Amino acid sequence: MKKFLISIASLSLLFAACSSNDNGGSTGTTNATGETAELTVSGASSLTDAFGEIGKDFEGQNPGVKVTFNFGPSDGLATQINDGAPVDVFASASPTWMDSVQNEGPGVSDRADFAKNRLTIIVPTDNPAGIKSIDDLANDGVQLVIAAEGVPAGDYAREIFKNAGISKRAMANVVSNAEDVRAVVTSVASGEADAGIVYITDVTADVADQVTQIDIPDEVNVIATYPIAVVNDTQETDLAKSFIDYVLGPGQQTLAAFGFLPA
Repeated sequence: MKKFLISIASLSLLFAACSSNDNGGSTGTTNATGETAELTVSGASSLTDAFGEIGKDFEGQNPGVKVTFNFGPSDGLATQINDGAPVDVFASASPTWMDSVQNEGPGVSDRADFAKNRLTIIVPTDNPAGIKSIDDLANDGVQLVIAAEGVPAGDYAREIFKNAGISKRAMANVVSNAEDVRAVVTSVASGEADAGIVYITDVTADVADQVTQIDIPDEVNVIATYPIAVVNDTQETDLAKSFIDYVLGPGQQTLAAFGFLPA
């Protein structure tokens, strides 16, 4: 009996040591069975706040799961994925860059549109250039900042200028092509530019007292469509599908709270 008890104790120590070694190199959380699951989601910059909340909620409902986000311009994220970056889920601010991953990269599955967004003009609260409408962006001397060509928000801004018939004059006023839409907000909020074009969802609580929104008429505005999909190279197919299901389900309430329109 004494030898048996010693053997049990030895096995317990061995299992404890193995468990410690297995978890030592992991950055994810651990569930009751000692397993970890990590999900990498690449999302458009405009999704930063909403997806941050959705990620926390998803983790809360899935113990042992860690969601890591990589936010940036959709074109840049698509390029990273096509170059082999390990990404499980891609959420783009434009179908164009989802098409790129689908047709030129590893491919996607379970693709679905999950939200829409409107564009708006923002100016510093003191509105130094006296901007009152989309047409005023073509006035002489206006310092305008928009996202770079290829970035969805930048392409949408250029489309809006064309729709309003001010493309040549407005583009002549562009003093900076920002890397993403959040950089546009920063430039205007800091007073480095007289005006910018961003998504309505980018006017968050932390900048709401630094900028003023000016509506863009429906007849010239653009409604952005956001698709989401599982990246085919993923090693977490089931978990990636579950995250998308969550975005299409309970996540819709969170997206609406942050100003997104339903798909």
